[in-house]
Parts: sequence; C-alpha cells; structure tokens
Amino acid sequence: MLSNLLIAVARVIDMVLTLYMWIIIARAVVSWVNADPYNSIVRFLYSVTEPVLSAVRQRLSVSYGGFDFSPILVILAIVFLQAFVVQSLLQMAVGLR
Repeated sequence: MLSNLLIAVARVIDMVLTLYMWIIIARAVVSWVNADPYNSIVRFLYSVTEPVLSAVRQRLSVSYGGFDFSPILVILAIVFLQAFVVQSLLQMAVGLR
C-alpha cells in the first residue's frame, strides 16, 4: 500500500513539474512577443512565474547582454528534480514491493 502511495506521489510531482515547465516556456515566449500586459492569460503567466524567476535573478546574476537566463535555469532545476526526486520515489516504491 505504501508502495502505491509513493508511486502516486511521484506521478503527481512529475505532472506538476512538467506543467510548471510549460508555463515557464509560455512566459518566455510571451516576453519575446510583447503581448498585452492586461490580458488575463499574460497576467496569470507572470503572477505564477515571477516569484520563482525573481528569486533566481536575485540570487544569481543571470542577465547577460539584455538576455535573461533565469527561465533556462528554472527549467534545468525542474529537469533535475524530475530526474532525482521523482525517480528516487519510484525506486523506493519498487523496493517496498
């Protein structure tokens, strides 16, 4: 039973991380095309991603030549979490069977 719980938690974490990665990508694309800042979708993308991106910008100098690398760093962190946390949970679940 604990094994099934760990598998379910791993899958949910993986889905949430994948969804957030796509939101980060959408935010980056929106920033390239100068979309209407009053659009509800644009406001949603900024409100969901700005806390994480601004935290990365504050801790690291990620802007070079006017290009902001913080979305790339956040996506790399998401990929790391998927490879480490999700896979570790799945391996623990398999070990409990």
